[in-house]
Amino acid sequence: MTSKTGNVSVNERTQILAIVGATGTGKSELSLDIAQALIAQGHGVEIVNADAMQLYTGMDIGTAKLSVAERRGIAHHMFDVLQVTDEAAVADYQQQARNVISEINARGNLAVLVGGSGLYVSSVLFDFDFPGHDDVVRARLELELEERGPGVMFARLQQKAPEAAKRIDQKNSRRIVRALEVLEVTGSTQALGTLPEEPVYWRPTVIIGLAEERDVLVERLDRRVEKMWESGLLAEVEELIPRGIEQGVTARRAIGYAQALAQLAGEITQADAIAETQSITRRYARRQVSWFKRYADLEWLPAGESNNVAEVISRLNL
Repeated sequence: MTSKTGNVSVNERTQILAIVGATGTGKSELSLDIAQALIAQGHGVEIVNADAMQLYTGMDIGTAKLSVAERRGIAHHMFDVLQVTDEAAVADYQQQARNVISEINARGNLAVLVGGSGLYVSSVLFDFDFPGHDDVVRARLELELEERGPGVMFARLQQKAPEAAKRIDQKNSRRIVRALEVLEVTGSTQALGTLPEEPVYWRPTVIIGLAEERDVLVERLDRRVEKMWESGLLAEVEELIPRGIEQGVTARRAIGYAQALAQLAGEITQADAIAETQSITRRYARRQVSWFKRYADLEWLPAGESNNVAEVISRLNL
């Protein structure tokens, strides 16, 4: 693959295959099918998670995490590496995932990076630096968030950094606080969650995106949320409460988990919890597609097509 910025040569051996796209498009299934096909051809393949919520131990049903039995004997990495009380930090993920991929490549194997968390994917694939952090500023902003609510904080972000505000869901209080922190520490939000003008690849990479018709995807996502409750999401969350999910900065705000916690607390009905989760999931899927559309070298394939495995393998230089 040759990038538009000339960062990846067709003569370089592919070290990373990234499979991205909206939630519910079958990324995990495709990664397994590709890995099996390549292993049958004599290649070594290992899969690396790039879904922020699948990093958490015990958060399985709501994140559609593959069980060990479903992984077909293929090595998987960056799953279950955080406890629900840990705060997810993309800078930490970048270092850990890159270390894992370096080890995979050192074994002569292809790393298949799979997930829909755009910033996490970008942090691995491209030269990607993270703007400043200040614990004191963060603590003050978190306290203000608790006292004044996300609406007031988001309005401030809109006033001070309207372009950054456009990229953030006004209900995502964690990202609002992070943006305000970066703004205060560095004086700019330009580097917050954005790709550089001309992305430079970290390692030779092929990026594949799975696309689905919007109406088909919406129906699938709505049913997926209903199935989360049918499959025991409430019981899973109940088991996570003694482990501290209610105190977790990141985990307690995860899509589906926040709504399940509210239902268990008697704040909303199950019908409302499901409906709210469905609505947020739809919005999240739109943002995922918007993020990945910015990748100049990404090749989109229709989700679920029988020839996708062959199509992807034909793009690799192994």
